[in-house]
Amino acid sequence: MINWQKLFENRERLFWTLHTGGWAGFAVVYYIGSFLHDMRGVWLFVIGLNAMAGWLLTIPLRYIYRWARLQPLWKMLVTIAISAYFIALCWAVLKNVNYWEIYKHGYRPEVWYMYFTNTINSLIMVVCWSGLYFGIKNFQMLQKEKQNALKASTMAHQAHLKMLRYQLNPHFLFNTLNAISTLILVKDNKTAEAMVSRLSDFLRYSLDKDPIKKIPLKHEIQALELYLEIEKVRFDDRLDVSWDIADNCKDALVPSLILQPIIENAIKFAISKMQEGGKISIVARSFGRDLMLEVSDNGPGAEIENGQLKRCNGVGLPNIHERLNSLYATNHSFVVSHNQPTGIKVNIRIPFEVGEHDN
Repeated sequence: MINWQKLFENRERLFWTLHTGGWAGFAVVYYIGSFLHDMRGVWLFVIGLNAMAGWLLTIPLRYIYRWARLQPLWKMLVTIAISAYFIALCWAVLKNVNYWEIYKHGYRPEVWYMYFTNTINSLIMVVCWSGLYFGIKNFQMLQKEKQNALKASTMAHQAHLKMLRYQLNPHFLFNTLNAISTLILVKDNKTAEAMVSRLSDFLRYSLDKDPIKKIPLKHEIQALELYLEIEKVRFDDRLDVSWDIADNCKDALVPSLILQPIIENAIKFAISKMQEGGKISIVARSFGRDLMLEVSDNGPGAEIENGQLKRCNGVGLPNIHERLNSLYATNHSFVVSHNQPTGIKVNIRIPFEVGEHDN
């Protein structure tokens, strides 16, 4: 079975396949067209010789045209015209020899224009060969340019995603190092040391994950648990976290650390503002072909406009919005709303995808 993809990718193989197939097709069509003219084997032999002569003579055109395509337009057109006419003339001579010497056994026509007509027919065939050659070459160039543009677009898209993903680390580090600095200032060295240890574990985990690839939700939860251990060093019993993850969602694929900025926001703007602390709830459910993720808190809440927070200079939530747009285009939703009775609720809907199980 022919592997068409490999055939079209290998330009050398593609040329010889089309070149040989084209001339074989010429022989078949020519024979069928003159079937009623003569059915003897000698006529078939002459047609085969003519096709072989055309096959051989047009090979040099490939290399001439390859050179001509690099020249200025006028030079290229002149080269093509002269080369095509010369090859057509040579082919016409060979066809005349085959026809008059082999098929007609040495008989010569007295009418001169029969030779001219044969040259015109040969030139038409060579021009058709040339047109197909340049047509296929231009098609290949367009395909290559399209592939290059697609590759460049993909690389830019991946770079954008990496930038968005890695942007979280400095943002998160800034907040965490500030907290460690505060602990050191108040001489709470034991707590600061525990926080540095958990920070190291979290960063090692996050750097091991490819920012482009999606990860199973159960791995995202592991990363969040590492992060929450860091925050629990600061808040102790003031931070209460509840998990409600459906079993069928644990292997669903999600962008890495997609929930961490939401939880970080909840801690910063809700838990830290409440003297007795507060609660963060994390829920994951499947709904049809979608995965529904929800993070909510019972804090003092905030002003919301058009499903988004009105806070200025925020990094985390706009970052999530951009990542979701880059990964899922319009096939997602990201909505911030008021939680009941108090607090903020963030809902994310993305396509339910399951990859290979990762132990």
